[in-house]
Amino acid sequence: GGIFFKTKDPIATRKWYEEHLGIPDTPYGYSFEWHEQKDSDRIGTTVWSPFPESSDYFGDNNQEYMINYRVQNLERLAVQLREQGVTILDSVEDFEGIGRFLHILDVDARRIELWEPL
Repeated sequence: GGIFFKTKDPIATRKWYEEHLGIPDTPYGYSFEWHEQKDSDRIGTTVWSPFPESSDYFGDNNQEYMINYRVQNLERLAVQLREQGVTILDSVEDFEGIGRFLHILDVDARRIELWEPL
């Protein structure tokens, strides 16, 4: 999963976080690695990524951040969410080398990204 947020200057924001908090400056933010509690051999990541203020990736232009939740079996979850009346914004999309993605709206109409890693 991860957190994505809008900023006036993503490059300056990444550089500030690198200088002051030690988060490496990379073009797409940074992926923090961690080990799963139940299986310490499995490595997961949490992404931290600033986006330009003009980005429409979050849907509504007023939405300043978007949370990405890591899930299992995205197809099955999509069916369950649809049955529960959750607004689904697109269809499951595969990205080579990354995983599968789906966007939904929460109760406050905030866009959320669901990610099933490879």
